[in-house]
Amino acid sequence: MDHDLPRPTSDSEAQRALALDALAAILPADRRDRLATVLSDEDVATLRHLAKRGIGDNTLRALASDLAYLEAWCRVAVGAPLPWPSPESLVLKFVAHHLWDPVERAVDPDHGMPEEVASRLRVDGVLRSAGPHAPQTVQRRLASWSTLHRWKGFDGPFGSPSLKTAMRLAVRAADRSPRRKSATAVTRDVLDAMLATCSTTSLVDLRDRAILLVGFASGGRRRSELAGLRVEYLHDEELVPADPTDPASELLPCMTIRLGRTKTSSADDDRFAVIAGHPVEALKARLAAARIEAGPVFRGIDRWGNLDGGALTAQTINAIVKKRAGLAGLDAEKVSAHGLRSGYLTEAARQGVSLPEAMAQSQHRSVQQAARYYDDVGRRSGKAVRL
Repeated sequence: MDHDLPRPTSDSEAQRALALDALAAILPADRRDRLATVLSDEDVATLRHLAKRGIGDNTLRALASDLAYLEAWCRVAVGAPLPWPSPESLVLKFVAHHLWDPVERAVDPDHGMPEEVASRLRVDGVLRSAGPHAPQTVQRRLASWSTLHRWKGFDGPFGSPSLKTAMRLAVRAADRSPRRKSATAVTRDVLDAMLATCSTTSLVDLRDRAILLVGFASGGRRRSELAGLRVEYLHDEELVPADPTDPASELLPCMTIRLGRTKTSSADDDRFAVIAGHPVEALKARLAAARIEAGPVFRGIDRWGNLDGGALTAQTINAIVKKRAGLAGLDAEKVSAHGLRSGYLTEAARQGVSLPEAMAQSQHRSVQQAARYYDDVGRRSGKAVRL
């Protein structure tokens, strides 16, 4: 949702805004006010129910954002709030409005989203795209729509053959290649350049250096996982040899990081990552300098060098990665926190680390997804491309 949407004005909107305040730890204040102008009382009750059931913060934010867009689109496209359960015809209309062929649109103005609907959504600050949406965006919103149906006790039409056929044809017509979350993978050379910008002993430099090193070396941790890292999740281990094949080599400090709830796990899963050497040293130097003995590891620091008691948000972690990329002379628009994740697997492939071993550290569950980075490296270094 865009910040141009009006703030709550009616009593019902004010009540919804107050109800959304219960989600203060998840939804920023300005976002809660904007959602209150779009969501229904039933929508807000559903989000609060999901929060109580322990759904992940990032997942809940995405559901709230997708639900708000669906509500705004439905009110403009059909003149009524989003119905529960939603009929198959409405879901098909949503697909037709968002995935369409620009060539066909040039000869048929009625193809795709009607201009009056698009104009209204732009005026309301909801729609930003001038062309068809990315298929991944539409698929994600349909998945959120389906998830919300299940939580409300409805089946929904999302598994119907006609919808699957429509999506397949619409994706083909849209003809948009998927974009990676970070255009630049933060591989070892890129990481070294970014670390060079954290060369002082200031609290900011020590913190950012630890974020980069721990985020990369722990398997490319997601920004939400870095933001949620706490001192209580860190455990010192016995020293390990720098060369696993030579027990007599230099010994390095070693630490395990308990991950708790991740994007692909629950809080009950005993998942952890192991780091050794420079990342451990950077993390301990950061904690010692900031005198952090408990609670969030990565916290805000004001302009006078005072430490904030609260944890950084996932968005701030991403902003820090982009800032360091810019200071290193890289295009910050093409670098994001996800680049640490893709860069770790890419670097692992370059250095001959086996895919299962790399996946054990990165906690990837999909072999197909993780193998893409190995395939990219293998194809560039193989003989086939040099014939």
